[in-house]
Amino acid sequence: MLYGFIPLRYNKLIGMILALFYVTAGVSSSQQSDSLTILILGDSLVQGFGLAQNDGLVNQLESALLDKGINVGLINGGVSGDTTAGGLARLEWSLTDDIDGVVVSLGANDMLRGLPPKNAKKNLSMIVQKLTNRNLPILLVGIKSIRNFGMEYKIEFDRIYEDLGNEFDLILYQDLLSPILEQEDDQLEKYFQEDKLHPNADGVSIIVDGIMPSFIELIGLTKFRE
Repeated sequence: MLYGFIPLRYNKLIGMILALFYVTAGVSSSQQSDSLTILILGDSLVQGFGLAQNDGLVNQLESALLDKGINVGLINGGVSGDTTAGGLARLEWSLTDDIDGVVVSLGANDMLRGLPPKNAKKNLSMIVQKLTNRNLPILLVGIKSIRNFGMEYKIEFDRIYEDLGNEFDLILYQDLLSPILEQEDDQLEKYFQEDKLHPNADGVSIIVDGIMPSFIELIGLTKFRE
């Protein structure tokens, strides 16, 4: 349990070094990470709303990791429509003893409902604190607010993830949908389902490519935690 005795900023650095080693070294997947289990706590974007099981974020991400020779078991902790409050409420029973690291990807439904950003931040802070108390490495995944509730709301909401990332010294991925939104404007529609909110299978594939370096960094910390 060496992880708990070294400042987090050094853990992150070592995690990045180890992650690079796992990707580049010629070590079999069973030797690398066969005992690792990572929970992805989230909403419909994690759950895979509107998609076949194999096309969802968790399955595509797991397949991409396997292609890199990294054999990590991912638990789909996505619940469609869930808010940060819902994620906090179900956190304890989601944390089985075999979990080695956690991805937290919540907040989109708080934002779409116009719920107070301070409440979302408080809930996420409590989630992160509970995970930190268990000595579990964390990847915090943010989401950017729409402009429907005004710029003041958007600015306050968008700061949540960076503030928490700095406060807890987390691995931070600022916006889950950013890899899609960075595409050409006339291409965006082909990466979303008809509701214009949830990515389709091609959109999920782009997200997986974007988040992969952060995810591998998390895996580096889970290995170091052993």
